[in-house]
Amino acid sequence: MTIKNMVEALNDALRLEMKRDKNIVIIGEDVGEDGGVFRVTDGLAKEYGNKRVIDSPLAESGIVGTGIGMSLVGLKPVCEIQFEGFIFPAIDQLVSHASRMRNRSRGRFTTPILIRCPIGGGIKALEHHSDSPETYLVHTPGIKVVIPSGPYEAKGLLISALREKDPVVFFEPKKIYRAIKEEVPGEAYAIPLGKANVIKEGKDVTLIAYGAWVKTAKEAIEKLKSIDVELIDLRTISPLDTETIINSVKKTGKCVIVQEAPKTLGLASEIIARINERALYSLEAPVERVCGFDTIVPLRLHEDYYLPSAEKIISAIERVMKNARGAS
Repeated sequence: MTIKNMVEALNDALRLEMKRDKNIVIIGEDVGEDGGVFRVTDGLAKEYGNKRVIDSPLAESGIVGTGIGMSLVGLKPVCEIQFEGFIFPAIDQLVSHASRMRNRSRGRFTTPILIRCPIGGGIKALEHHSDSPETYLVHTPGIKVVIPSGPYEAKGLLISALREKDPVVFFEPKKIYRAIKEEVPGEAYAIPLGKANVIKEGKDVTLIAYGAWVKTAKEAIEKLKSIDVELIDLRTISPLDTETIINSVKKTGKCVIVQEAPKTLGLASEIIARINERALYSLEAPVERVCGFDTIVPLRLHEDYYLPSAEKIISAIERVMKNARGAS
């Protein structure tokens, strides 16, 4: 075991899998000599050469389109998008081609392409550098979407994603790239995609979060001494582990969901719909959401007002407890 932050854990996963699988290649802007804008690919070009770690032009559509072609001839491309705001030029390639290839060819071809991309605010960055566009990809059949919440999770989930036979978008919350340090095994290990993690069991209320906001949810729970909170880290947001969510809500009867993305048509809305379909009669109060606003992420001076916080989560939990049937 070694203490690592998320950047180091992701780098470790890439290094181990590149050694295991000679077909893995990395392509993206500045991923080679510079090691990526956040240094996730640091040292990999020196170790594996510039034929496997390829610096690309500033063209996200070209990066992903090239990756799709690579994947169709047996390679495993890892395409890095520098910031989530720049993923939109590649949406056409992802939605129109990568996600549909298995269906289009009736199973004769697959596109085992992996898209790595920083996501979210919290670092006081510029416009197009702080967004949360995960819902665009969750809405696309044929693509798995993963968002880790810490270094240990990041390594295990990335290794699983690298072994997938279909497209995976792996969003990395930049707010916690270096904000969390954990013990991470040196050897390779895989955390299954599509399975949520019940971090803490509880009986009073279900708290659902993913990515950077799992850390904030933990901070909120520590301050709520009198409320027994069950905390779920979704890990994979497509496919969504509905069973874990429903089982928890049926037990607690109350739920709060945290997402950084704007409220309208966000993942929290879909989770509430599934709860209504399968656990409505177990609910003792309406489900609460702690979300970003339906606005562009503000610049640094007002960014903290936009983002979820421990205080906002605590307020939501207290409201749902107050509104519960039978609450005094």
